[in-house]
This record gives sequence, structure tokens and C-alpha cells, in this order.
Amino acid sequence: MADERPIPLDEYPIHQAPLSMRHVVSSDRAAYDRSIYQVFDHHGEAILIAGLGVYPNLGLIDAYATVTHGDVQHVVRASDALTEDRMAQVVGPIRIEVQEPLRRVRLICEGDPADDTSLAFDVVWDAASPAIWEPHHVMRSGDKQILDGRRFVQGGRPSGVIRLDGTDVPVTVDGWSATRDRSWGIRSTGGETPGRYADELAFGGFWWLWLPMQFDDHFILVIAQEDENGFRVLSEALRVWDPALGRPDENLGWPLVDIHYIPGTRRPTGASVHLIEPDRTPFTIEVTSLIANPISLGPGYPPDPEWTHGEWKGRNWVERKQFDLTDPTVTGHVPFGLLDHAAKVSYREHEGYALFEHASIGRHTPSGMDDLGSVSP
Repeated sequence: MADERPIPLDEYPIHQAPLSMRHVVSSDRAAYDRSIYQVFDHHGEAILIAGLGVYPNLGLIDAYATVTHGDVQHVVRASDALTEDRMAQVVGPIRIEVQEPLRRVRLICEGDPADDTSLAFDVVWDAASPAIWEPHHVMRSGDKQILDGRRFVQGGRPSGVIRLDGTDVPVTVDGWSATRDRSWGIRSTGGETPGRYADELAFGGFWWLWLPMQFDDHFILVIAQEDENGFRVLSEALRVWDPALGRPDENLGWPLVDIHYIPGTRRPTGASVHLIEPDRTPFTIEVTSLIANPISLGPGYPPDPEWTHGEWKGRNWVERKQFDLTDPTVTGHVPFGLLDHAAKVSYREHEGYALFEHASIGRHTPSGMDDLGSVSP
């Protein structure tokens, strides 16, 4: 019989439904609540991505950390049973400490005690911009809802250290940037039975851009999701100024995007993002990739062949891996997943840094991609 006792979080006046904080309103197995952090240097030498997710209806918590440094991707991933202490964001060697909500978070990955060359880090993430809402994100396969999520995004200034191959890499505020997003709702997880829709509705295509950009005195978020025909199903272009300036948030029109691919691939080198000022003056943000992390290799994003978020791996599961990003047998499925780039961004007199996340999977007629195997000319 299920344990219906209150948990410590029930002491606080934060309830949104007549339920214990042990439970969520939805009974959907894919209910989730998670965070993702991206930390990267300004010279394209390293990018760290770390995330932690809770799946209340599956009774599990999992996390991952991945660092791309040169041609090697280092990965740590962990999964365990969910406990009553919902304030404890810790699983295996990975821990997220919220030291000041919306202002300061500490990211920790402990090294393997038996291997002093294993990936480890201790990084403090300080807010560089206000947290802002992204549009409510809904996706369906046929009539089946596969995503119903709400996210906020925020720019950050990181400091601390990353340990790679036995060497400490300093993370400094003046040489590194960071972003993060927090999301919750319903999102497909590992172990689901696809059902009739997957069998009878052929996958057409998925085209995605997520581009949070931090400049000296403002933050710009651009989001675009399109189907195989180029129909825009999610769109955002928003500029948020440093609160000290007292300037209102600004919509920047309907983003039009040109992705610059390496010929013969779907791997971008950058993008040109065309926006419109509130006074209708057009401008273009140029995006230049510095280094990329294929998050379908190890961190659990599809089509990762070994592990998916929300997949039960048993108690106290921890795995550490390294991937050679020059090995074709390793990287063959990279074009079929998300790439997270650290990027330099500029427009007019403004220069900054961004997390440039892009995927083009299947057909996308506006890009000249006719099917799953198409590449840029």
C-alpha cells in the first residue's frame, strides 16, 4: 500500500492542490520537474552541461553532467529512487544547491574516488539577468500529448573549477558565461510504449532553435520550432534589460533564421537571426559557434542508445564514460539529436556570448532537407 504520510515539504504554504507535496496533480507517468545548466568559456575550449530531473509518478530522480573538451566528451550519469526530501537535489555524485533562489546556485560533481582523472567540478552559478518565462510549450503526436511544459530561462556568471584528466580548469567570471533553464510539466520519458500513433503516424521532421544570449546590459532570448514544412509552432524573441536601467522588456518580432551548416552535414557553424526593433527597424544577430556538445551522447537526450531521462536503472546507479568525438562509430547518430554550442554573438555595437542549441531532424523543406538522410549542400 502506498505511503500517504506527509513529507517535510508539506510544512510550507506552497500547495497548489489538495494533495501532499509527495504527489503531483497529473497522474501521467511522464510528469517531470528538472533543471539544466550550461557553462562555457569564451575561447571554445570547454563546455559543461549538467542537469537533474525528478519524476514523481515513476518514483525516481536522475542527473547527468557532460563536458566537451577538445575532441573528448566526458559524461557522468546517475539515477536513484526518489526520497521524501524533495528539497535535496542530489543523486550519486551530482548535487545542485540552491543557495539563493533565482540568484545563486552551486553545481557539484564529485570525482570517482578510485580514479583521480575522472570528471569533477564545483561551480557557482550567479545570475547575470532576470529569470524570464518561455512560452508555454505543447507538443502532440496525433492526439497524444507528449509535451506540456513551462520553463524559465536565465543568463549567469559562473566561477569555480572543473577537473578533467587530473587537471584543474579554472572557471572565471571574466572568461566564462552560463545559462540555465528550469522546466516542469509533462514530457516523454524512457520506457514508454509508443502505441498506435507511433506506428501509424510517420515522423516528418523536427527543426529547433533555442538561443539565450547575454550581452553587457541586456539579455535576448530567441526560440523557434518548426515542423517539416517550416510551419512555426513555437516562437519567441524577447529582450530584457538590466533592471538598473529601468527599461521595459521588448518584443523583437518574428525571428527569421538562417542556419549556416558545414557542407555535407547538418552540423552548424553559426546562424544569422533576423529581428525587428520595437520601432520596426530590422537588425541581425550573427551567431558563431565556438564549441559544441552533442547531448544525445551520454546525457540521456534522444536518440541516446544507452540511457534516456526517466529510465529506471536501479538504485544507486552511476556510470562514467568518455566519447571520442572523432570516431565515426560514436558520432554517427549525432545528426539525429540536439547539439548545444557555446557561441559568440554580435549585433551593431553589442557583443556577447550565448548557448546556441539547434536540431534539424528529418525533413525540413525550408532548409532544403528532404528526408532523414539529407544534408546541407
